[in-house]
Amino acid sequence: MQKRLARKLDLEMLLSQVEPHPAPSPDLEQYTISADAAATMLYVAAYTNGDIIDKTVLDLGCGTGRLALGAAFLGARSVVGVDIDRIAVNAAMQNAIMTGLTGKTQWIIADIDVVRGNFDTVLQNPPFGVQKRGADRKFLEKALAVANTVYSFHKSVHDNKALVKRLRANSNGVLQVSPSRFMQEFIEKNGGYVKTVYALVMTIPYMFRFHEKKKHEFTVELYIIGKQR
Repeated sequence: MQKRLARKLDLEMLLSQVEPHPAPSPDLEQYTISADAAATMLYVAAYTNGDIIDKTVLDLGCGTGRLALGAAFLGARSVVGVDIDRIAVNAAMQNAIMTGLTGKTQWIIADIDVVRGNFDTVLQNPPFGVQKRGADRKFLEKALAVANTVYSFHKSVHDNKALVKRLRANSNGVLQVSPSRFMQEFIEKNGGYVKTVYALVMTIPYMFRFHEKKKHEFTVELYIIGKQR
């Protein structure tokens, strides 16, 4: 596993090899996180904040394993990926074999409600609640119950053309933004506090029949959350 600084380009190349879900469900919002967005989360967690290397990491709603495998690649002590979808978890297992990262990863087919224990860090790309309002709240509640630090993607409340233009002009592709009032209150109610929030652009390919474009570009927010002492 990585003990020295890995180039972000190398991380993105590894993540781009991770096979997506072969039959994603729109009801479960099974959109594969883009390699660049995943790499941004992982890079900030590992090298800005020291929350990956030699840490125990949990990926809630792991899908086919992109975040979990990235954490293992960067040097996490152990990584657990949990998803309710058997097909997704089976794909994650195959991706772990393909990337040579089986030694530090474990995969569980289950609802996240069953997760118990304590982890250093949670990484997650939860449903945004497009199909089921408030779907991401369950993930935040569980993450704050089992981890000291949480990295979580959410649909941006700042999604507009001006922000996208500023993000494109920024060499890092991220900008610090203010948390939404609702998110801040919900996180504090569940025993956490918002450390910082970054906006970035995420792109997903055409996946479902109701998609109108070959790819969809939108703004997401990366919430970095600590646990109240």
